[in-house]
Amino acid sequence: MKIATFNVNGINGRLDVLLEWLKTSKPDVACLQELKAPDEKFPLREIEKAGYGAIWHGQKSWNGVAILARGAQPEERRRGLPGDPEDTHSRYLEAEVSGKIVGCLYLPNGNPAPGPKFDYKLAWFKRLSRYAKTLLKSGAPVVLAGDYNVMPTDLDVYAPERWRDDALFRPEVRDAYHRLIEQGWTDAIRTLHPDERIYTFWKYWRNSFARDAGLRIDHLLLSPNLTGSLTKAGVDRRIRGLPGSSDHAPAWIELKTSRRK
Repeated sequence: MKIATFNVNGINGRLDVLLEWLKTSKPDVACLQELKAPDEKFPLREIEKAGYGAIWHGQKSWNGVAILARGAQPEERRRGLPGDPEDTHSRYLEAEVSGKIVGCLYLPNGNPAPGPKFDYKLAWFKRLSRYAKTLLKSGAPVVLAGDYNVMPTDLDVYAPERWRDDALFRPEVRDAYHRLIEQGWTDAIRTLHPDERIYTFWKYWRNSFARDAGLRIDHLLLSPNLTGSLTKAGVDRRIRGLPGSSDHAPAWIELKTSRRK
């Protein structure tokens, strides 16, 4: 079973890139972020023509998340994180697909830091951690996939010294990520590639992609009962190089599934 996460950076403006990726990579589940479209503008017809069922939680101009399932309809479980009823940002969506719970998330950027946006990021991270703990306690197989807007270690950023004060790399954010992992989650890509510089994001300017001056900010976390099923993990760098692509590349994992007797 192939599960992927892709910050599309505007689903309608980059729909051709998304469809190309779905056609060539064929993920069984795809978590999308930064739809930048209200619910009524979600391109459901094109997604269905590509062979995918979908649920989505849109927002005009900003944010927005979706979960796609190849040849199936995701069963929605939750939209939005608990803990702040006044938070209207479309940043979390959860579904059951093929017996697994898949949470799709878009964690706030938080810049400039310090400041109100950074405070919101840390508060959102705390809500995510509290909810993630309840998912673990349920005993269900869970994947939390998305754009976390955090580089967990120096290995996840091309020039760590330039990012020390950025909201994606400040110690408070990295500590929050590590506390989440310590609950029992497995960072799938880093587990299979412990010493490699693997990036999922490259800025548009200064020839960042060609220079491989990137960041690893898109992560797939696995509950303990899925860790032993992890067989492969990687990043579809080719998609980042397509004309008009997002500044992110899709990150993906493969899980072996038990055959029914």
